Amino acid sequence: MEDYANAKLVEEKVFKDPVHRYVHVRDQVIWDLIGTKEFQRLRRIRQLGTTYLVFHGAEHSRFNHSLGVYEIVRRITDDVFRGRPEWDEKERLLILCAALLHDLGHGPFSHAFENVFQTDHEYFTRQILLGETEVNSVLKRVSENFPEMVAQVIEKKYPNELVVSLISSQIDADRMDYLQRDAYYTGVSYGHFDMERILRVMRPRNGQVLIKSSGMHAVEDYIMSRYQMYLQVYFHPVSRSAEVLLNNILKRVKQLNKDNYPFIVEPIHFKAFFENNIRLEDYLALDEYILLTYFQYWTKEQDLILSDLCSRFMNRKLFGYVNINPEEEPERFGRLKELLEMAGVNTEYYFYHDCTSDLPYDFYRPGKETTRLPIFLLMPNGEVRELSQESLIVDSIAGRIKTDHKVYYPKEIFQNPSVDSEIKKELQKVLFS
Repeated sequence: MEDYANAKLVEEKVFKDPVHRYVHVRDQVIWDLIGTKEFQRLRRIRQLGTTYLVFHGAEHSRFNHSLGVYEIVRRITDDVFRGRPEWDEKERLLILCAALLHDLGHGPFSHAFENVFQTDHEYFTRQILLGETEVNSVLKRVSENFPEMVAQVIEKKYPNELVVSLISSQIDADRMDYLQRDAYYTGVSYGHFDMERILRVMRPRNGQVLIKSSGMHAVEDYIMSRYQMYLQVYFHPVSRSAEVLLNNILKRVKQLNKDNYPFIVEPIHFKAFFENNIRLEDYLALDEYILLTYFQYWTKEQDLILSDLCSRFMNRKLFGYVNINPEEEPERFGRLKELLEMAGVNTEYYFYHDCTSDLPYDFYRPGKETTRLPIFLLMPNGEVRELSQESLIVDSIAGRIKTDHKVYYPKEIFQNPSVDSEIKKELQKVLFS
């Protein structure tokens, strides 16, 4: 087993990558993991879900991203940390495997799917790592407890926080890859920052990654890139409109199955999810290609709601939206729903409030938990300072949650001749007042 853990490829393998230029694979374990069917499945799951319906280039997969995260961690361990007394070389393979496999449990259109069927991609990541899978077989060749160790790193339960922080902190390889990769494939400029500089100033110290203070401005740029990407790409209202459709398609299929509706095309792949009796093999059998095939078939179903929702999704006939926070404007929200129902709209499937929020940068505050480790700077005198204590830019946005409320509705209602003109006028008044 030790021989396998240390085994190097006779000849280094490389993947051509548009973000990092090349992804280098030198370890036999990593090469074998990439070849497993569970990892290859990630080619069939998009990194950005429905965002391709807004930014047409956003067709990249979680396979792309996972290789990118691995490459960043490989550069940190092999180029930046190697030879430093605070870094234990024995943990190199562990963090490389965790970086490669961190997204292994994601399902098709993850967020909408998890919302309807109450699944958890982190749970299934663990099941893939520890279950009867090709991935588990490869990891166990390193050592009997190696799959569990990899799972602990991904779950942020591994005792060495330094190892965990490389893929799960506020400046980790996961974020550094997806910001640049998503910016590249969407064609926007917001997500670009000087990663080379950040990598050069990373230092392992006392169980955590510190950033030399001379690299603070590169980190500021990274934080602002993240802030802009969330506002302009990840929270894009049109992408969220597509996700609302997706959510309601799955909700409708689930309800029809409960009502014993006679499907023309039976949702065989969903049966285990309807019954909440999901085996790992059922979960792994689903990908976005499968879902889209069903959606195409269901455009011909007799159920008018299901066929319409699927046609909308497949042909990009998305819902319109308006800025309304139901808690701040309950009367306006209630009146909008009432008018839509008067116009014949089924508000269970054609009316939806969506709220999304993000914290661009968080820091430790007594009595409050942070989801990820803050960023610490290593000052010239050896002192360690939290980033927002030194950066005016970061301090201005630290701890501030940006929340965005949208209400979605069928915008073509105004072209429907069967809807009373007075209702249309009132709707316009409520929507655009």
